[in-house]
Amino acid sequence: MNITQTRLKGCFIIEPAVFEDERGYFFESFNERKLEEVLGYAPHFVQDNQSKSSYGVVRGLHQQLGDMAQAKLVRALEGAVLDVVVDVRPDSDTYGQSFSVELSAENKKQLFVPRGFLHGFSVLSNEAVFFYKCDNFYDKASEAGIHPLDPSLNIDWKIERSKMVLSEKDKEAPFFNKQQE
Repeated sequence: MNITQTRLKGCFIIEPAVFEDERGYFFESFNERKLEEVLGYAPHFVQDNQSKSSYGVVRGLHQQLGDMAQAKLVRALEGAVLDVVVDVRPDSDTYGQSFSVELSAENKKQLFVPRGFLHGFSVLSNEAVFFYKCDNFYDKASEAGIHPLDPSLNIDWKIERSKMVLSEKDKEAPFFNKQQE
């Protein structure tokens, strides 16, 4: 397992060692000890979520606030997504900056998203099944989000705008600068 720090502190790409033969493949998708070596602590995951979406769907940018903040370990079980995070930790050197990586069933990469980040993804394949482990339970009252097409964030979702599919909630989300006022 190879764990690489992204340019956003605390956010890591995890690439498993994949063992393939004529029967198929095997890989370790999660190892608490290895993650603890990198993070300095072992996240205690308490909730798993899974979604299925079609090409062009953009989900996000979402987060949980306060005591209900969540760290996540995310991956694509089927298809491919562009996974996007935005650092919204007020004291961070990379506050307001985004990072994206393609996660797919083929490349088997995962992304560890620490607390204090907005998170979202766009579906690049015909369909995608997306899976994430969370270190805190979902709480509707603690939910927050930023409009995924906020021009100040300048995120390239790798989908033509005319083909993007957004939820009503995401269409009505505030823009980043307005939320910070």
